Amino acid sequence: MAQNFKVTVDNSFEYDFKDSEVKSLDALKLSESKFHAIHNNKSFNVELEKSDFYNKEYIIRVNSNKFTVKISNQLDLLIKKMGFTVGTSKKSNDIKSPMPGLILSINVEKGQKVTEGETLLILEAMKMENTISSPKEGVVKSIHVKKGETVEKGELMIELE
Repeated sequence: MAQNFKVTVDNSFEYDFKDSEVKSLDALKLSESKFHAIHNNKSFNVELEKSDFYNKEYIIRVNSNKFTVKISNQLDLLIKKMGFTVGTSKKSNDIKSPMPGLILSINVEKGQKVTEGETLLILEAMKMENTISSPKEGVVKSIHVKKGETVEKGELMIELE
């Protein structure tokens, strides 16, 4: 079954893609975060500078221009169309690792008040820095990881109350 994606660039431009169009891109992977692409006989150097896994938001540099890109899949679009928000993560007090990686920094302390969207920690995975943000407003109850430590997918990193 074909998958459709809606891509929003800098909160200004929206594009619809099918997975077959994405797979047919003339792109060469140079490293985990760098690519070379050709479109309409023009060459582009593309670099993924930052990824926010939970919010599906990425900062990319194309040649010398920086863009903020949000990607929505069919489920995201259906949830939005129905008037819902992704509320299950908002109710969760447990911040778990979305993928295996290395803790680069922890930006909060036990007892600290945090706001929704505030950066809790930076997780390096596949040579990319992933910002792990607070899904809701709250207070840091406990921190289960340390800087320089590796984590597995699903491992509890921070608890909120």
